[in-house]
Amino acid sequence: MSDPEHATDSPRPVVKHAEEIDYATVDAADGLSKGVLLDETDGAPHFALRRFVLAPGSEVPRHTNEVEHEQYVLDGEYVVGIGDEEYTVSAGDSLLIPAGVVHWYRNDGDEEGAFLCAVPNGDDAIELVEG
Repeated sequence: MSDPEHATDSPRPVVKHAEEIDYATVDAADGLSKGVLLDETDGAPHFALRRFVLAPGSEVPRHTNEVEHEQYVLDGEYVVGIGDEEYTVSAGDSLLIPAGVVHWYRNDGDEEGAFLCAVPNGDDAIELVEG
């Protein structure tokens, strides 16, 4: 009988400390930076977990992604547009942005906004949307 806990193709545990995460600016949006917390390069078999930081006064333009996004707001308060609706979100709020749905972000406050974003591993083409 096989032991799934010790199978060679099973993911192994990973612990990454905060100081190990590199943050990079996101080209399409001034004031937005992204740190990849875990993804397939760490052995995560299904999802990537990323942390985004939205600087005060910054905006992320209208865009779509090929994959769904599950988000959890960590810090700050900011506006998220999803489809034709606007939502003010703050720490503790959760969002589901379905694949292909137009969305954007705006931080009108004086403090950083930060959120976790989980997406399926693989390609995630981003397309900017006019208007």
